[in-house]
Amino acid sequence: MNIKHYLLDIGMSITEFSNKCGLPYSTIAELANGKKTLSKCTAGTVYRIAKELGISVESLLEKENDLMYPNKYTLDKKTSLFLAKKYWDQNVYCGMKMENRNITFPQTKTILEGINVSGVTLDDITAVLNMRDAWKYMLDTFDSKLDLKYILKLNSFISRNESLGWGVLRKGSVGISGSNYKPPVPEKNEVERAINEILLSYKTSTEKAIDIFCLITYKQLFWDGNKRTAICAANKILLSSGNGMITIKDNVMFEFNELLCRMYNTGDKEELKKFIYEKAIFGLD
Repeated sequence: MNIKHYLLDIGMSITEFSNKCGLPYSTIAELANGKKTLSKCTAGTVYRIAKELGISVESLLEKENDLMYPNKYTLDKKTSLFLAKKYWDQNVYCGMKMENRNITFPQTKTILEGINVSGVTLDDITAVLNMRDAWKYMLDTFDSKLDLKYILKLNSFISRNESLGWGVLRKGSVGISGSNYKPPVPEKNEVERAINEILLSYKTSTEKAIDIFCLITYKQLFWDGNKRTAICAANKILLSSGNGMITIKDNVMFEFNELLCRMYNTGDKEELKKFIYEKAIFGLD
């Protein structure tokens, strides 16, 4: 439900409503015509619209999110922790497959249980154990807020002894296999601004998690482990909010990689967002 439906209900034109709100005609027109969403507006704009309609900001955004990325699950803290502890091994395996590592789920699970596994390289074992430690950190800091410092900490576990530097933003150029896209060197202030813009938005926790995933992967914030860091950061948001968990399973990994490559090549994240929302978020029904 967008602004157009509200205006029809109250019998008011776009011009009349924009004048009453004290907002530009173009803003209301774009919202009414579906060219812009409330999640792209400033908090002040959303507040003015909600006030003029006589409803709460939360109700206004909830109605719009019915057409976008509403939360699929609503779990209490105890259940969300149970979900995390029950399926974190699958998420570690997902991290390995996103990096195209030659390892199976039984091998991953066995390594996580502290048992030696033949036929797995030392590099792959290290990667599994590093992501294990990132998950342990997430569970130990379940109630802590996500910010750049927290994301850097996740990467310090995930990329430990795997890259030129871990737990710090990348300071040099990198390339991406299968794409001509060259992500610029990340600037700390710009990264913090982008993260805060997502986390302080009026989007659902589910959309914030997906956006954080896309941000970290697209900007390639780190020398290595970007996708693994991204999925951990996204799950930090989802699990802390009780809104499920993201895991890319084997049967959709090829599609995920195709859409990821498309995002790199075009800069458009919407197809990837839709894929993650529809095929990669699960919880306890």
